[in-house]
This record gives sequence, structure tokens and C-alpha cells, in this order.
Amino acid sequence: MNALRPVQVIGVASGKGGVGKTNVSVNLSVAMARGGRQVMLMDADLGLANVDVLLGLQPRSNLSHVLNGEIGLEETLIPGPAGISIVPAASGVARMADLDPAQHVGIIRAFSEMRQPVDVLVVDTAAGLHDSVISFCRAVQEVLVVVCDEPASITDAYALIKVLSRDHGISRIRVLANMVRGPEEGRALFRKLTAVCDRFLDVTLDHAGSVPHDEYLRKAVQRQKAVTEAYPGSPSAKAFKELARQADKWPIPGGSSGRIEFFVERLVGSGASDRERPAFAG
Repeated sequence: MNALRPVQVIGVASGKGGVGKTNVSVNLSVAMARGGRQVMLMDADLGLANVDVLLGLQPRSNLSHVLNGEIGLEETLIPGPAGISIVPAASGVARMADLDPAQHVGIIRAFSEMRQPVDVLVVDTAAGLHDSVISFCRAVQEVLVVVCDEPASITDAYALIKVLSRDHGISRIRVLANMVRGPEEGRALFRKLTAVCDRFLDVTLDHAGSVPHDEYLRKAVQRQKAVTEAYPGSPSAKAFKELARQADKWPIPGGSSGRIEFFVERLVGSGASDRERPAFAG
């Protein structure tokens, strides 16, 4: 563990499926690892694993085995591109998608027992407003909401932001425009979302950038590769590298420990009422 730099924890979320959230999680992780960080990617889509499928990996164990007490979390880790470590979810295990808050806490508590060095933990949440999404978003330092320029994506992203800000005290959320035709379309999409949030919510949105619609990304998915690895000179890969450079500059709150216990403590705190739990500015 890097004693000079606390662990940075980034949760990647989306209001609906199909907006490229897992691709963002994977490529952000790979790009940050290429930048010299020790990165762990947690597939927190409990019940419908996506990361291992996207990368063509075949894990022998997953979070369901941790939940059953069969193994420790560190034993589930599988190596990914650029040296990232991946915590696989449990695909098709129905009860993993319906864990209660105490069980969410049990999984994350397992992180505190790990000895693997980590600079950055990227948490790829499920899409939508499932309890697990809320639990993880409340525990991370940075919430990155992925949105596309289509009405359903914008509406559902707003619904997610509304719940996180109004009901759970998250006052700053970063927004990534995905699959856009260019930076200006990405900025316009961000302005659309900001306009409605400014009108109805007390939340600050930060534009984290844009990722263009890219045929090379589709080819990378077909090859079960990260586009940042398969086609590093492609438009989308360049955008992910820029996102990683920006994310590396995001401030880490004072008081965060050099290990990952603070993440555990924040999730454990989800049992408190909103009045008891201080708002986190992100």
C-alpha cells in the first residue's frame, strides 16, 4: 500500500443498462494502471457479472464464495489487462442480486482483510437504483455517472442522481457523456442534465468528459479486450486515457486512511439514518 497516497475509490454507475458503464469501468481501470497506479476493479453488479465476460475471463471463484465464508476476498482475485486485479461478481446467482444491506457490508468488510497493495479501487455497480447500487455509491469517494444522449438514459441518470443527492446526502457527482459524436455533443448532454438538476436538486455536477462513439470500441468488445489495450490509438481509447488523467487529479478527502478501511466504515455506516450520517461532498 502506498503510504503517501490514500486509496482512491471510484464508483461507476448509470441510470439504465446499455450505456457502456462496464466498458468505462474496465478502460478507466486499465488506463489508470498504465499511468502507474495499482488498480483493483470490483465487479459489483451482484448477480449479473459483466467484467469477466467483457474481458473473456473465467474466474474459478467469486463474491458468492466470499459471502458463504468459503474463501477470503483475496482468493477471488484474477489478473486483468495492464496488471489490474479484478474481483469477479457472481453471474446468474439470483440471491447475489438481492442481498440485504448487512450482507453488502459483509462483502466490503472483506476488503479490510486484504494485503494486496491498491492505489485505486474502481467499483463497477449494477445499472439502475438497486439497493446494492445505493450502498456502494454511498461508500465510494467519487460517483461517476455514465449517460448517453438519449431520453431514457438522461431520465434514468437524473433519477439516480436525485436519489443519491436527496436521500443520501451526496452533494457532488461526476458525469461522463458516453457514445457521443464529439466533445460538443458531450458538453451539450451535460448541460441538459445539469439544467434539470439545478432546477430541482441541491447537487453539484462535474463534467468528467466525453467518450466518442467508436467502431474500434465495438471491435474490442467482440475480441473481449479493453479498447485501451486492443486499439490504444483509437478515439475512445484516447478519451479513456484523458479520463484517467483527470481522475488521477480528483482530490481525496482528508482523513481517508492509507488502507481501505474507510471504505468499509462508510458502507457500515449505511445502517445509520440520514440524520445521523454526515453528508459526503465527494
